[in-house]
Amino acid sequence: MKTETPPAEPQEIEPPRPRSRSIAVEALLIPLLALFSALVVGGIVMIFTDPEVARAWASVGRNPGNAISMSWDLVSSAYGALFEGAFGNPTALSETLLASTPLILAGLSVALAFRAGLFNIGAEGQIIGGMLTSSWVAFTLDLPLVIHLPIALIAGFLGGAFWGSIAGFLKARTGAHEVITTIMLNFIALNLLTFFLKTPIYQRPGRTDPLSKEVAESARLPSFGDYRVNWGIVLALLTAFVVWYLLFRTTIGFRFRAVGANPKAAAYAGMSVAGTYILAMALAGGLSGLAGTANLLGVVYSMSPGFLGYGFDAIALALLGRTHPLGVVLAALLFGALRAGALQMQGTAGVGTDIIVVIQALIIMFVAAPALVREIYRIRARSAIETDAITKSWAS
Repeated sequence: MKTETPPAEPQEIEPPRPRSRSIAVEALLIPLLALFSALVVGGIVMIFTDPEVARAWASVGRNPGNAISMSWDLVSSAYGALFEGAFGNPTALSETLLASTPLILAGLSVALAFRAGLFNIGAEGQIIGGMLTSSWVAFTLDLPLVIHLPIALIAGFLGGAFWGSIAGFLKARTGAHEVITTIMLNFIALNLLTFFLKTPIYQRPGRTDPLSKEVAESARLPSFGDYRVNWGIVLALLTAFVVWYLLFRTTIGFRFRAVGANPKAAAYAGMSVAGTYILAMALAGGLSGLAGTANLLGVVYSMSPGFLGYGFDAIALALLGRTHPLGVVLAALLFGALRAGALQMQGTAGVGTDIIVVIQALIIMFVAAPALVREIYRIRARSAIETDAITKSWAS
């Protein structure tokens, strides 16, 4: 007699994890591991560039504990002083926010261009363009602060936007690659700055060296109490929110991202690729102009020849922040902390401030090579992360 087997109980099937969450976790994990790796390699550089510690490692066979102990003391004291100089007290935090302000604005400039498939290396020239226009407004007009300061900020944005739109126009009309044109425009802007600083319009009276007049008190960004940090940080954070809203909540932002992802498909869908390039570069230039204006009206109050360096750091910030406004803000705060804490690290641990440049370069290297980070930490790529616009720009 056959016995009937009872029907198998239905098994609960575990729902698949959301793919977007997997992508978000991986996109956050790679930059964090890149930062950690940069700090580790930076610590190794400190060890073998310190004469005493290097001598201890030369005789490691006789006393390995001493070499390890001296290495740990050096690296821990250096990074401890770096953290203390960046966040240890209100004054240190003020300096971090002050250093982060132009970095946020310049980083947003490069990130916005990346989203549209453009590689903006011209932030330095656009910074100069913004400073030239805003400084003229700031030391020429005589107005109340509530009128003078906004006009100076707008002038800085427009000056940078004009300089950025030149590369966008050349890209749209002639196909000239923005990497080449923006690099050339950087040096054109630098030489224009040197020229104008020797004219009576800009040169400070009684001086023969290229130094501009000081901006009026009514055009300066007010500080917070006795600290050097000023309202520029509020402007930078508000600008980051505006850029986020523009990119992800407006049709213009959708057009930027569509053209950045596939310009041919965007053109087939009826979008103006040429117009998008011009608008994206103009807005990116305006953001860089604001970065220079914030530094001019909130920190230095006058201009002198030379690059500030914010435009070149902005490329690293956009990469580290994954071209997202929030990521750019966090990356800029990190770089601002590195700059603010470097002096105390040098004074306390005797480690030169040049190590900060090394750490920044290592961060860029690891972030730009996510496959290397995955290989080091044995992380399997569980999902395909969308290709950064930087690679699309090179292939265009």
